[in-house]
This record gives sequence, structure tokens and C-alpha cells, in this order.
Amino acid sequence: MASVELPVLKPGDYGSDQDVRWCPGCGDYSILAQMKKVMATLGWPREKTVFVSGIGCSSRFPYYMNTYGMHSIHGRAPAFATGIKSCRPDLNVFVITGDGDALSIGGNHFMHVVRRNVNLNIILFNNRIYGLTKGQYSPTSELGKVTKSTPMGAIDNPMNPLSLAIGCEATFVARSIDVHIKHLADTLKRAAEHPGVSFVEVYQNCNVFNDGAYKYATDKALKADNIIEIEHGKPLIFGQNREKGIRLNGMQPEVVELGKGITEDDLLFHDETSPQPTLAYLLSRMRYPEFPEPIGVLRCVDAPRYDDLLNEQVAQARAEKGEGDLDKLFNSGDTWTVE
Repeated sequence: MASVELPVLKPGDYGSDQDVRWCPGCGDYSILAQMKKVMATLGWPREKTVFVSGIGCSSRFPYYMNTYGMHSIHGRAPAFATGIKSCRPDLNVFVITGDGDALSIGGNHFMHVVRRNVNLNIILFNNRIYGLTKGQYSPTSELGKVTKSTPMGAIDNPMNPLSLAIGCEATFVARSIDVHIKHLADTLKRAAEHPGVSFVEVYQNCNVFNDGAYKYATDKALKADNIIEIEHGKPLIFGQNREKGIRLNGMQPEVVELGKGITEDDLLFHDETSPQPTLAYLLSRMRYPEFPEPIGVLRCVDAPRYDDLLNEQVAQARAEKGEGDLDKLFNSGDTWTVE
């Protein structure tokens, strides 16, 4: 019997027939485009891929992918995704979320899916604003941010998504930027290939309600001094002429200028595979304007995966006790009749 050669899928094949309903100029378009490229590069079957979202502008994402998808409820996408991956470990599962959806109403679910190391991918679109509800401050909005819901300036201490994920011991943690398209595609690909939970924060511009929130990290004249592209095994160097670096002074990072007695060997070298999350956490705390902010993979380690362990227990229970009987279970032990 002759074998049938399956067609090679291209990025466009992963896009659905739905009209994309984001505002013109929104950073979400870039993330969608790079995701379709990554899917084509990986060659993942569309019928084996699922995108799950909560509520927000980012959560329209499943409609625009020609895969399986679920537009779930506010903040609960990680719970739905955990169930999907646990019941169907053969599927490639993504959670698409935003700073409000994941870190406010969904903060509890986010922490637990990360600490459990469920084998799925979380992509957080961070625009530091509530866009779908027209411009209220979010958990990542900076102190003093004036919005419709904070007319005198935000007084909440903003959350740091990377620090939260690392504090929950995520096994893969990274950051990229919507307009840095090659870096974004490479980061999404690495996240998708990681066995275990992967978390990617994407700096995403909301050009309607928070335009220019990341100008310091995207403007050609500014970004070289304000972001640092970290790579495993390499020193932390940045600047317009790569003339600056990060070294440790005790347990504190500090910015230094190369030359004048300081060489690359004096700098902090990145180790994304360190079993302890200490270095990754330190990098996550580097914030503009005091420090350049890191983009790239902060942490990439291996650990047991929740869905694997769960299915091993199910298999063991079946082997030792046989198939379960729900009717028998419901009618065993203490029972009563309600009249």
C-alpha cells in the first residue's frame, strides 16, 4: 500500500478564517504572526494543538488560530489547560493570557499551574493596562500611573510577572518584546519545545490606552542602553557600543563600564540551567531605569511534570484495583435518602 505524503504546513495554514479584531497597530498582531511561524517551523499537527484563553484582548487569540481552541472564563485558562493536558497528554497546549487576566483574577490559578510544572506553555501579553475594558490600571501598571480608575495615580505596588513565575519555580522563564520579531519567534519556539511548564512574558504595546509604555525598550535610539539580551554562558553586556556590563557586588548587581581595569571576565555570566532559581530571580529584579531589563531565557531546567505523574498514578491504580465503577462508588459507604 503506497504511503501518503502529508502536505508541509506553512504559517498561513495555522491562521483561521476569522477576521482579526484587534485595534490597528496593536502589538498582538506581531505575537500572532510569530506564533504561526513557530507552529510551521515545528510542524505540529493542527489537530494536536490547543490554545486556551481567558478574558481580555489577548484572549481573542484562539479564534485566529486554525487549531483547537477554547475561550474560557476570566483568569481560569490555566485550570482548563491543566485538565486538557492531563486527559490528553498527546496534545500541545498553550495558555494565552494578559497581565490582568493572569495576575489579578487569575493569580491563584497562575501560581498553581506553574508550581505543578504542567507540561504546557503560558504566553502573557503584558501591556500594563486593561485594554478590553477601555483603559483601567492593571496589576503591572507602574506606580503613579494615571488611568480612568486611578485619576490621581496608581498607588499599588506593581507585580513582576517574571519574579512571580520564578518564585513558583517555573522550569522555563523568558521575556521578549512584540516588535523584536526574530527574538520573539526564537523565544516562543524554545518555550514550545520545553518539557514542562514554560512561561513567556511579552512586552506588548497597547497603542490606544497605553501607547509607548515600552518606548525605552523599543526605540532605536534608547533600547541598547535599556535592555540586555541574555544568552546562556555569555557575560551580561549591553550599551550602544557594548561598552557596559553587569557584575555582582556581593549579592547586588551593578552597572559597570568595560575598560579602565574592568574586563568581560569580571562580569556576571548567565547560567539559565542553574538548578537554583537565585540567579534567574536576581535578573528578573533588574528594572528600568536603574538597570537594563533582560530579554531572553532566564531559566531552563528539568523537573517532574504534573501531568506525567498524574497519569502514572491512574495507570497504577488501574493495574492494582482494576477499572473504577462510579455507580458502585456513589452507593458505597454511608448513604442517605433525601425526601
